[in-house]
Amino acid sequence: MINLSPVEIGAHTFLAVTVLLPKTTLLVVTSDKGYIMCGALDVGLLNEKLKDRNIIAGRAVGVKTIEQLLDAPLESVTVEAEKLGIHKGMIGREAMLKMI
Repeated sequence: MINLSPVEIGAHTFLAVTVLLPKTTLLVVTSDKGYIMCGALDVGLLNEKLKDRNIIAGRAVGVKTIEQLLDAPLESVTVEAEKLGIHKGMIGREAMLKMI
């Protein structure tokens, strides 16, 4: 099952995506610029193999809900995210506000 729902952070609306898969759940919060995702995100792949795409993204691990994803510190971020001031340890919702 796939669930799409709006998420309000401050005065801004983002899209939350939850994908239920066997034995795991994929969690994503996205804007037009970038996204944060659960531990399934491979930041190394984005920084190395897909670097020409300039993807703005962050990864939080150990989260099981969208709210946990928004409240968790980011475990890793892409080079392009760092250019926007998003850094490892930043809380997900703070990172999303930099992706407006």
